[in-house]
Amino acid sequence: MTDSTNTRRTHGHSFLGGSHDENARRTRSVVALTLIMMIGEITAGYLTGSMALLADGFHMATHAGALGIAALAYSYARRNSENRAFSFGTGKVGELAGFASALILALVSLGIGIESAFRLIHPTGVAFGQATVIAAIGLIVNIVSALLLSGAHAEHGHHAHEPHHHDRHGHAHGTDNNLRSAYVHVLADALTSVLAIVALLAGRYLGWVWLDPLMGIVGSIVIARWAWTLMRDTAAVLLDKTDQHVADEIREILSSHGDTEIADLHVWQIGPEARAAIVSVRAHGALTAETIRSRLAPVHEVRHLTVEAT
Repeated sequence: MTDSTNTRRTHGHSFLGGSHDENARRTRSVVALTLIMMIGEITAGYLTGSMALLADGFHMATHAGALGIAALAYSYARRNSENRAFSFGTGKVGELAGFASALILALVSLGIGIESAFRLIHPTGVAFGQATVIAAIGLIVNIVSALLLSGAHAEHGHHAHEPHHHDRHGHAHGTDNNLRSAYVHVLADALTSVLAIVALLAGRYLGWVWLDPLMGIVGSIVIARWAWTLMRDTAAVLLDKTDQHVADEIREILSSHGDTEIADLHVWQIGPEARAAIVSVRAHGALTAETIRSRLAPVHEVRHLTVEAT
């Protein structure tokens, strides 16, 4: 007997996650803050002739672009959440935006690393006092932005530098990688500001001019690592990598009854807090697909279930 219906007879395909709208609002606020800081720095740079201000302003523009992608992804996903042109909804739009942001972050780290290496070999004059003020203002903006994002980010139990946590059943908690990408961009900006402040103070008071480009290289390596981690995680979702923890629980539940044999099993992520599953079983005796479905009801991550019983 084959039954390819979903867990619910009448169901939608909106798998955006419970915090989608709140995360979107927070991200838009951070985009506004970043744009204001970017415009202020570029304007001040032109008026004062400060290359340090201009450079930091255009650097912030790349992050504003990445954060803008995150904000647009939230809007697009919400607007098309019930669009049947998307077979499993738009819950993975955030993963696509997160992957794009990770690429931008990787390019930013590469640019910082190359420029820092060049300045380490060919030192240039640095207006330590002015540059320190710029870095301090940037850090304040980044702290405010991080506070806006961290509340929602912490609800998922993840940080950019931490491994995924699992609950007592071994499941990964829902991760909004679109929000995570915005959070990583803010962390990257904050890191560069902190390293810059340390290096600039050392250069001003200790004469360690070489520390400024060295800190730039250190920062670029850390940012590159964050970019790679984000790229790896979002690519796994985009390529429908098996959610092994959910798949293992499904196998454990079905094998515990002793009257079924799994012929085929597919489990993949379709939203921050949602998984889809296709389960094909060989039943030993009169066992219906509805019975199998009821046995799998405790697997709360599975929001779209297809069962085939033969």
